[in-house]
Amino acid sequence: TERLMERGLTSGRSDDNMDSIRKRFDTFISQSMPVLDMYKERGIASVVSSVPAPDEVYSDVISVMAKNRVPPKPVGDKVVFVLGGPGSGKGTQCAKIVEDYGFTHLSAGDLLREEVKSRSAVGKMCATLMTEGKLVPMEVTIGLLKAAMKQAENKNFLIDGFPRALNQGAAFESSVQEADFVLFFDCPLETMTERLLERGKTSGRADDNMDTIRKRFDTFTSQSVPVLDHYQVLGNAHVVSSVPAPDAVYEEVQAVMAQNNVRPKPVADKVVFVL
Repeated sequence: TERLMERGLTSGRSDDNMDSIRKRFDTFISQSMPVLDMYKERGIASVVSSVPAPDEVYSDVISVMAKNRVPPKPVGDKVVFVLGGPGSGKGTQCAKIVEDYGFTHLSAGDLLREEVKSRSAVGKMCATLMTEGKLVPMEVTIGLLKAAMKQAENKNFLIDGFPRALNQGAAFESSVQEADFVLFFDCPLETMTERLLERGKTSGRADDNMDTIRKRFDTFTSQSVPVLDHYQVLGNAHVVSSVPAPDAVYEEVQAVMAQNNVRPKPVADKVVFVL
């Protein structure tokens, strides 16, 4: 009633007045509620409280859609999750894929760091969590990724460093779209530590120090490794050793791309063989 009376102040609708509202409620209770009961008996009715804020209500709606196996319309043509521990070389390999295959590279970490630089309330919260080596709330990360995907012109995406936990992957795939496959860069902790400490000499990143590195490794081992296990069970995860030199690693990456029917972007618009 409060909502309808408030709407009536500006809507200009003749039925947004107290008398009409009472009649509409009577009709709803007598005729529409039995419809709900009928579909409840058939087991296909989902009741969602619409009392909270619209975004909270919609989160529940998304859950209902996912429960009924209704995927959202894809934001991209192709999505590849790129996973691996900190210092495993994900960024280096993503740059090569972008150059040869024309993908849009979205780094979850870079998007979060940009948010931190903005000094927004969300950015300050993220800064504290990242310094402690903890995961940022998945709603924040997914929101940043989805916004960046919508803005991108090229709709083939490398999602770098995400998902870092099983619930993140499930939430992304129910609210954005499913990943086509997963590319996981495997590297020993000792090698990754050496790389991060070397990078820390020039990167200026607050998380490239030994204390934070240890925390990031602990988080990676406890939460991110199970993500790989999950996608391996689904049969769409590809593990590539990132210990060798970058070019040698990239040869393995190219083999994975070919296996998934992803072709390099054309070098020219048209080619004619003259024999």
